Amino acid sequence: MTRAALLISAGLLVLTAACSPVSGSPDADPHIALLLPESKTARYEAHDRPAFMQRIRERCPECESTYANANQSSERQLAQAEAAITNGVDVLVLGPVDSVAAAAIVRSAQAAGIPVVTYDRHVVGAPADFHVTVDNQRVGELQAEGLLEAIDAAEPSDDGVVVMLHGSPTDDNAGQFKAGASRVLGGTDVELGPSFDIADWSPDQAQEQMERALASLGRDRVLGVYAANDAMAGAAVAAMKAAGLTGDLPPVTGQDAELSAVQRILAGEQHMTVYKPIREQAEIAADVALDFARGGEPSGALTTISVRAGDEPVPTHVLEPIAVTRGTVGETVIADGFWDVDEVCVGRFAAACDAAGIR
Repeated sequence: MTRAALLISAGLLVLTAACSPVSGSPDADPHIALLLPESKTARYEAHDRPAFMQRIRERCPECESTYANANQSSERQLAQAEAAITNGVDVLVLGPVDSVAAAAIVRSAQAAGIPVVTYDRHVVGAPADFHVTVDNQRVGELQAEGLLEAIDAAEPSDDGVVVMLHGSPTDDNAGQFKAGASRVLGGTDVELGPSFDIADWSPDQAQEQMERALASLGRDRVLGVYAANDAMAGAAVAAMKAAGLTGDLPPVTGQDAELSAVQRILAGEQHMTVYKPIREQAEIAADVALDFARGGEPSGALTTISVRAGDEPVPTHVLEPIAVTRGTVGETVIADGFWDVDEVCVGRFAAACDAAGIR
């Protein structure tokens, strides 16, 4: 994929490669463990987990699959991983809470002969066997591009600024989102105002920081809000409403195409989100895990690239993100079945769906 080269050219840390001994065999019923990082972001429980587990059931009915969510605790995730290793899983699929602390999980699993497939977020300083992700810098670029387009269309005042709500410092992806957004915004005349790294992607903290920004700037000086994901976008919208902003709110970005975000977009309260092909991502991770568990290597049918950290490459499958605005909800998240019309177009959002032509 052409955009994936950005991961190399920007000099970001990406997983190093090391092929650990494969614990599975063609004669054994594979046992695969999926460890995901948190549940504040709705996607993991609503989409990633069910898509992964369904793919395993479809391709390997005899497989045993286990799941745990760390609820944003790296210590809990380490304990969950140790339990999976002790129970003799054949493959560990890991979405790390903390991109640095999770290196201990990768090393421990590989020392036990268990391949590790890192999922969505990579691990810094430890060589996984395969990585499945989205072009994260492109996510940040799409958010910034959408924000600039909305600001230009609104004909802003000259003294306004953009408030920046970035993701958790312990999530390496957050740094990549920030890098992509900064590259786009840094080449413009738009002034960047208060900037916050939100620990644990906490919506509560995001709302508190947005309230502080509004109090220090004045509510009329906010041109727009760069929010790195949809949960924080919702928090920013809530803070602006609480501050008395009514009518057309300043444009707000997001990510993950959460149901509430799609509804806010249709209602004109959030400008855009980034839709990531989560179902495809989960299915690819499941396919790779099954290949490893059965004693082989990932299928040659997969389109992969090798990205680097240091001198060693890791096979990586990089998927492309998609920007979603009010005009493209129907042709993206609805058309793909990510959300059903009956889920989106309820209550006060029914009229907005009609206006957008998706009912």
